[in-house]
Amino acid sequence: MTNRDITFEVMMLLNDMDDVWSVNECNFNALALNIFQYQAKNNKIYAKYLDLIGKSTESISHYSEIPFLPISLFKTHDVKTGKFETSHIFESSTTTGTIPSRHFIKNINDYHQNCLKIIEQKIGSLSDYEVFGLLPNYLERKNSSLVSMVKFLMEENQQSMNFFLYDFEKLCVRLHESKKKKLLFGVSFALLDFAQEYPLDLEDLIIIETGGMKGRKKEITKSELYEQLQNSFKTSTIISEYGMTELLSQAYSDKDCIYKCPPWMKILPRPDNDPLSKDMVKGHTAALNIIDLANINSCCFIATDDLGKVFEDGRFEVTGRLDQSDIRGCSLMAI
Repeated sequence: MTNRDITFEVMMLLNDMDDVWSVNECNFNALALNIFQYQAKNNKIYAKYLDLIGKSTESISHYSEIPFLPISLFKTHDVKTGKFETSHIFESSTTTGTIPSRHFIKNINDYHQNCLKIIEQKIGSLSDYEVFGLLPNYLERKNSSLVSMVKFLMEENQQSMNFFLYDFEKLCVRLHESKKKKLLFGVSFALLDFAQEYPLDLEDLIIIETGGMKGRKKEITKSELYEQLQNSFKTSTIISEYGMTELLSQAYSDKDCIYKCPPWMKILPRPDNDPLSKDMVKGHTAALNIIDLANINSCCFIATDDLGKVFEDGRFEVTGRLDQSDIRGCSLMAI
């Protein structure tokens, strides 16, 4: 099959996310390679990166051999595949003096339906729940992909917009009033403050923590966070969401903070001192590469700055962040 044939096939499938959502272990490699060929030709930033590292697309026969684009390029470049009219732009949170990542969205409905499919794989039918959001730092800025997702889940449920900034008392009352099972998305620092002031004993409550302290509190490990939250929410279920501005898919954890990806997403380990290495280090601390086939209009193959462990069954845990000064080959990012 020629590159021209592959490009045509992928251009056709990009009109319909059903090809991504129906992927399985048997056809994942073929779909990933098809999308790689398409993005290598039609994504200017990715194509230039491949050229700089001297990687030929013809030499790739398995998804594990695909080069991963450094995630920092979402801060400095418009990472887009093909030409399309942007419906939304997601932006990451920033600290003073830093540049946000930007993710250009072609079809916001594809993103929302993708989020819905993933969360329902984890919790079952969304209609059984009432959704709540304790996301003060995300609500206080524009263009958050997380807020967009949670807002859509509330709209999909035809329920109230249960977003809360710092009104913990009102949130506590609403959780007690709800007659359905409850799903609470919360950022870590706000959940800790809420837990301290309003401990709850609600067996039908699932708490999904969505990120770190955002500079509001001292960073602690996931196990310490879970322990503190479980002490206050004794019979509730506490899990985590792993997502980011640069990804359109999410992974959800179990109670031990081990994450599982949807079928169209894979986490691959790489040595934490070499972003170009393909040596696999499963079961040991490594930097994390991500394949997210939902990123068909940006880049599906991303080298993140996260550290973690990837297990033989594909599940993973996140243990920290890379020290950028230790990464070799950073000059390649300046394109």
